[in-house]
Amino acid sequence: MEIIPAIDLIDGKCVRLTQGDYAQKTIYNERPLEVAKQFEDAGLARLHLVDLDGAKAGAVKNWKVLEELAGKTGLVIDFGGGIKKEEDLKIVFESGAALATIGSLAVKQEALFVEWINTYGADKFLLGADVKEEKIAISGWLETTDIPIREFIGNYLSKGVKQIFCTDVSKDGKLEGPATNLYASILELYPDLGLIASGGVSNRTDLEALASIGCSGAIVGKAIYENRISLPELTRFNEQKRN
Repeated sequence: MEIIPAIDLIDGKCVRLTQGDYAQKTIYNERPLEVAKQFEDAGLARLHLVDLDGAKAGAVKNWKVLEELAGKTGLVIDFGGGIKKEEDLKIVFESGAALATIGSLAVKQEALFVEWINTYGADKFLLGADVKEEKIAISGWLETTDIPIREFIGNYLSKGVKQIFCTDVSKDGKLEGPATNLYASILELYPDLGLIASGGVSNRTDLEALASIGCSGAIVGKAIYENRISLPELTRFNEQKRN
């Protein structure tokens, strides 16, 4: 299982929200490159970069930060937030993202997303599945659909998508532990899925639990910024899982 640190961006600064609430915002660093370099220096290879301004506006906003991070680190970056049109998608790839993260669009404009999968290849996308009471939540979690999480995942697996990250909205930013039971039940149904857990990770025990059920990755954000998990600890965890 790979540790994937997260950087959320508002006004080009590194922030965290609690349960996706823009009113519950904490600024951790005004220089995201500094944070990304710390991750790289710790031996972490991936980065989950979220454009919260873009998510709110419905168009990519923080692409210059992406360009800087991609140009000045060797991190494999997935970038999401505001990718609604092919023009946005092109900006994201041209700015250096290895993968584009797609969430709400996969629900609201399935035909368009499938077209992108066929054009660019499924391996260029990381599908975001945000969940509220086992139903898909979209638009920054403001809207809950009637689509069951397992049905949503099955649909896109059949279209070639291999990597999905799943966030239980009730867990995000609260440092109360991830939705391990939910992820275990999904992996039982789809054992070949590359499932990346997101939300709630607060310590190494949480990571061990996610690894034990077969998650391919875990996105860690607030736990790093709140010093619940140190970067050396994450490095050791990654090394042990590789060996």
